Amino acid sequence: MKEVVISTGAVNCYGSRVLTEGIDLTQYEKNPVLLWMHRRSWEPGAMPIGRVEGLRIEQDKLIGTPVFDQNDPFAKQIESKWENGFLRMVSASLEPLETSADASLILPGQSRETVTRSKLIEVSIVDIGGNDEALQLLGGDGKLLNLGAGEDAPELPLLHNHKEGEKANPAPESEPGEGEEPESGRHKNKPTNNFSKMIKEQLQMLGLPETATEEQATAALALMKQRADGAEALQLSAVTQAVDHAVAERKILADQRDHFINLGKTAGLDMLTATLATMHPQQKPTETINLSKDSAAGAGKAPKSYTKLSEVPEAERLELRKSNKPEYMRLFKAEYGMECPELGDE
Repeated sequence: MKEVVISTGAVNCYGSRVLTEGIDLTQYEKNPVLLWMHRRSWEPGAMPIGRVEGLRIEQDKLIGTPVFDQNDPFAKQIESKWENGFLRMVSASLEPLETSADASLILPGQSRETVTRSKLIEVSIVDIGGNDEALQLLGGDGKLLNLGAGEDAPELPLLHNHKEGEKANPAPESEPGEGEEPESGRHKNKPTNNFSKMIKEQLQMLGLPETATEEQATAALALMKQRADGAEALQLSAVTQAVDHAVAERKILADQRDHFINLGKTAGLDMLTATLATMHPQQKPTETINLSKDSAAGAGKAPKSYTKLSEVPEAERLELRKSNKPEYMRLFKAEYGMECPELGDE
């Protein structure tokens, strides 16, 4: 098993840095979860892939050893890539507890205050790592901090004496007067009110709060798509079952199956069911032979079928001879083994 450096005190992608000696490991050590790409439990299929053992701080480095869940096929795939060197980096999610603008803690390239005390939340195997690319900083509510360039954040303020001359907390700017052009700078990249309103409405439709992270929104969309796909599959299954039942009942022909399935997909199951309900089973010619008044439509009795003339009751034989001569001649031949003499009109 390979040890790995989880975090250092170098300047990270947020323009800040986290003092390694100030990282509180107490809570994490009670449940030292190892995740994949910081995926949390609200994302479909996201589960811990292991744990971190041997967690310790040496000089300016937080070090640990990933141990993978041997009962999880996906975790074993990640372990294989880890042990064979195809994945070699991890990333820590940290919650800042205290920050400082002390000049003695500032390193070249730093634009935000130094995180002097923090809490380790989780450790993840990542495809692209390093403090300047993969480190995650979380707010007290567990949400990912939005630390865009030049934008202030109470949890991790900008430095007032940033060497590039940018103020960390500029005074609120007044609205431009009539005929004045709006100032460029920190406002030019802010979304319009309509855009912000649209984002809020979309989050509400997803059942998420306005403070939801991008990861939570993506997970909610994925879950919505999964449910929609499941509902579509159930609908198609019900449509197919209804059409196959109609084929079995001989309401439609087998070569019409695809047509009626497409009808159900377009018009819906209810419309398909109502359409099929108006159709009657198709009968074979032998099933439509009517040998007596008793078997006529509306007589309440099923049609009778005979194999030879002697099976026909004497009371029906004359009626059969008059009303269905071809059938009478067929039964005659079956009875006597010879063609029936031509029957005249009676």
